[in-house]
Amino acid sequence: VMQEYYKFINEPLPYSYKAMEPFIDIQTMYLHHDKHLQTYVDNLNKALRNYPFLQTFTLEQLLCNLESMPMEIRTQIRNNAGGVYNHRFYFIGLSKEHGQRPQGELAEAIDRQYGSYEKFKEEFTGAALSVFGSGYAWLVIDPQGKLKIVTTANQDTPLAGNLAPVLVIDVWEHAYYLKHFNVRADYIKDWFEVVNWRFSEEQYKKNSPQVRGH
Repeated sequence: VMQEYYKFINEPLPYSYKAMEPFIDIQTMYLHHDKHLQTYVDNLNKALRNYPFLQTFTLEQLLCNLESMPMEIRTQIRNNAGGVYNHRFYFIGLSKEHGQRPQGELAEAIDRQYGSYEKFKEEFTGAALSVFGSGYAWLVIDPQGKLKIVTTANQDTPLAGNLAPVLVIDVWEHAYYLKHFNVRADYIKDWFEVVNWRFSEEQYKKNSPQVRGH
């Protein structure tokens, strides 16, 4: 179970640093998880240190209630709780079983919405390429239960927009620079080889009103 309250810790990866080779290199996995994510964890704990009442909030609660956060730490919470949430989702969303495809009800929903997995991949790749500077591309469920592709800047999350994440790609340069330099398209192609579609399917079932309504 994810440790969800202050003091936040950097959960170890659920696989080895080299598990995504050759698609994501070992050095990138190590730096991305142990250095970049660790910094967000540390800064989030620092921001919450003097706010005991906020220490009972989960990451999601912090991020869904940004408007009511104390002014003086609102930006820190947005950036750092966002950084922790986004990175955790990204890392759990990778699988050492390479070459998976969507399955089950999520696969059906993707076919319904986008026509085919191939068409979905094209559209998702387009969104990931369109992020200017740093950010993420997501597949989410909107409040009506429809799949949608959205992008977020920096460490913003889709939670604030009442969207439930199913899949995410991190397109900050530190996610791919060592292997692909500035060629984001090559990284996106490689990332599709290591997507943990089982995890995405779980998120879809958990958050989709249609599925929940069965």
